Amino acid sequence: MRIAIDARLNAYRQGGIAQYTRQLLAALAPCAPDDELVALQHYRQARPLVVAPNVRRAALLTPPHNRYEQWGLPLELWPRRLDLLHCPDFIAPRRRPCPAVITIHDLAFLHFPEILDASARRFYGQVRAAAHDADAVITVSQATRQDIAGLLDLPPERVDVVYEAAAPSFTPLDLPPGDTRTINGRELEASSFLLFVSTIEPRKNLETLLRALRVGLDRRPKGGLRLVAAGARGWLDEPIYALARELRLDDAVVFLGGVGAEDLLWLYRACRIYLNPSLYEGFGLPALEAMACGAPSVVADTSSLPEVAGDAAVVVPTSDVAAWAETITRLWGDEAARADLAQRGPARAAQFSWGRAARETLAVYRRVAT
Repeated sequence: MRIAIDARLNAYRQGGIAQYTRQLLAALAPCAPDDELVALQHYRQARPLVVAPNVRRAALLTPPHNRYEQWGLPLELWPRRLDLLHCPDFIAPRRRPCPAVITIHDLAFLHFPEILDASARRFYGQVRAAAHDADAVITVSQATRQDIAGLLDLPPERVDVVYEAAAPSFTPLDLPPGDTRTINGRELEASSFLLFVSTIEPRKNLETLLRALRVGLDRRPKGGLRLVAAGARGWLDEPIYALARELRLDDAVVFLGGVGAEDLLWLYRACRIYLNPSLYEGFGLPALEAMACGAPSVVADTSSLPEVAGDAAVVVPTSDVAAWAETITRLWGDEAARADLAQRGPARAAQFSWGRAARETLAVYRRVAT
């Protein structure tokens, strides 16, 4: 089979969908040695996304999310004699020379429509038609599968759940006592901070965490609680920073901004507790990355987070400030409980793998192609 994977977004972004595309393509290559995998990359990304004997880079002119994409992309695909097209970025061209599989990672933009600007609203406004038009739909959790059935009126039996995984680099590593690292000009010491990893935006529910931190500090002023937030600024983020100031958390919260891959690994391995209070996650990859690194983890009881965490994390009601404060302060001082979670995390993360995801995705391809 000649299978094309739309990787044009990787020339513009390095977030969740771009990482999903790269990791999936890399894992597919050894699973499908007799198939040709065509990475459809935008021409501005000169390097091949994945180097393997059966992976070929094809440079396209049509940028992702372009208003003329539904016309330009089919024209570029038609001469390539494809057997199947996989679009990991939600939308496939309606006019296409072969069957198409799409991946719907989440429907956050339907739960929180205010997160979209006009351009994004135009692009993601196609998702209902794209889901019904696709030859197969893949999603990354049972929670999102239920969302697709409920919000897009697509029968659940038409949706295949293929779980994501943490990249192989996310592994535990015992750091020496007192290990320090300077990240974006801020010096941090291992085991001295709580960790939050995400873009700073309302959907990630950092406000609940800030309020819980204030409660914890008031209960134990000398307890040493400190929160490190690693993530770039997002939409409507100013009220979040204003709340931190209002709660007098200037000395207790470190906003690092975006961090590199090596720094992120250190943060996961060095944090005393990892916290994910999100209001909604299609999969919750940072939670899985944290657990893979052995970080004792606490997650919200919403969407896909309990499904991904299993019994390897503490699950707390999403917006219950008192419950978050109690859990944080209890775990902060309970070394045995943290050690138990640190042991459970990697074992849980090991149940998810890109090899398995590739095999299950390939099975969808073969079903569609035949």
